Amino acid sequence: MFNERQIKQLKALAEPTRAQIVEVLRGKELCACHILDHFSISQPTLSHHMKILTDCGLIKIRKEGIWNHYELQLDQFHALSDSLKFEVEDRKSTRLNSSH
Repeated sequence: MFNERQIKQLKALAEPTRAQIVEVLRGKELCACHILDHFSISQPTLSHHMKILTDCGLIKIRKEGIWNHYELQLDQFHALSDSLKFEVEDRKSTRLNSSH
């Protein structure tokens, strides 16, 4: 069963722009201006997406002067991945057991 935070994370990742932001951040830390270079969206729109991703724990912020630097919270992605695997495996075993 997914917890409330994981449900928020899945909802956040279901939005295409946020999923693409995660891809851009894979393996690196970037400031908002460099993330924005990858998209045709305004800075306020990017801020909205980043707030959703940080609020659900998928991204962490490091402030440096006036700049915000963003990085993936890998432990959260690992936990979410583990829960997804568990859900799939649990459903498989339930289906197998009920067919007998």
